[in-house]
Amino acid sequence: MKNIFQAEITSEVIDRINKLTPTTTPLWGKMSVSQMLAHCNVSYELVYDNIYPKPGAFMKFILKNLVKSKVVSEKPYPESSQTAPQFIIKDEKEFEKEKQRLIEYINKTQQLGENHFDGKESHSFGKLTKSEWNNMFYKHLDHHLNQFGV
Repeated sequence: MKNIFQAEITSEVIDRINKLTPTTTPLWGKMSVSQMLAHCNVSYELVYDNIYPKPGAFMKFILKNLVKSKVVSEKPYPESSQTAPQFIIKDEKEFEKEKQRLIEYINKTQQLGENHFDGKESHSFGKLTKSEWNNMFYKHLDHHLNQFGV
């Protein structure tokens, strides 16, 4: 899997994001392009912004034992796969604002680097290795950029 912590991969992902327009339509799924960008921002909000309640002990146990391996592995997500409730974006979002936020989050993550994330506690899955963080970040972005044909 490509390493989102490497500057050239970050640039490649941002170039793909910059190919999106407010009228880009998905190849599958129900989200608009602005909703997709907002959806991708949730991954970074969970890391950088304290706006979501942490799961309780039972839910964290379920997430770590049933969901974590699907999220942090190198196996790609299937089209139209299920998502966690906080990732569901129901209202329409402002394309340029969400796009800029996502690019800023991606750049911040790359600048902090993989060593910053190695062993860092995630919101839902406990401590993750730098490889697990990379897989989670890159796989999610790649999945949705592919969804929108870029």
